[in-house]
Amino acid sequence: MNSNAKWFLVLGGLNAATAVALGAAGTHALKSQLALNDPAGWFAVALQYHQYHSLGLILVGLVAGRFPSSKWFVWAGWLMLAGIFLFSGNLYLRSLAGVHALHAAIPVGGAALIASWLLFAIGGIRSSKHGPQDTP
Repeated sequence: MNSNAKWFLVLGGLNAATAVALGAAGTHALKSQLALNDPAGWFAVALQYHQYHSLGLILVGLVAGRFPSSKWFVWAGWLMLAGIFLFSGNLYLRSLAGVHALHAAIPVGGAALIASWLLFAIGGIRSSKHGPQDTP
């Protein structure tokens, strides 16, 4: 992998992880200014993160295909999928069915999304350093 490609993978992964973390921090910091009891708002947030991370899964799949022996990208993909289910899935349940029992899974899902992007960035660093045969 050339140097530019490596840096775009790494910086993209770090920026995506930062965006998810800032989304969580902003939601909590601006609690008083946000309509946090609005089911339509929950649905919109769930849909937004679901859409972005679905594209993320496609990207992970393409990069994992380029580096088939790298476990970093494989783990990034599985964590991203888990994050989608835990984060977006629980917000969908909350907004559409009024189910609040699984509320504690939402931050776990967010953490999985952050971790998936960090693993993706690590995969970019490791794959560019050692070539397509890299493993963690």
